[in-house]
Amino acid sequence: MTDREKLIALLKRGGYKHILVMPDGTLCGLMPQLFTVGLFVGLTDTGYARRYCYEHHQDALDALMTWNGQGDPPGLWIKEKPSDRLGPGANEAKP
Repeated sequence: MTDREKLIALLKRGGYKHILVMPDGTLCGLMPQLFTVGLFVGLTDTGYARRYCYEHHQDALDALMTWNGQGDPPGLWIKEKPSDRLGPGANEAKP
């Protein structure tokens, strides 16, 4: 098993789902949060570089599956952490 495969297995045991390797080699994955679903970027064995919060799991999954890892992911993400930058989903009217 390669180091990357070991890391992915460790991340899955930690609760990350749908882990993907971006074209530049960055690991990304999803994990449910208290009120949102996080699209985590730059996953390592000790943490992550940033995360994008989505209201719905399917929106986060769609973004992860269509994103190339450059810039911000597509879709209605609410907030990017740790900068607390608001995204397009923060401005959407809630029913």
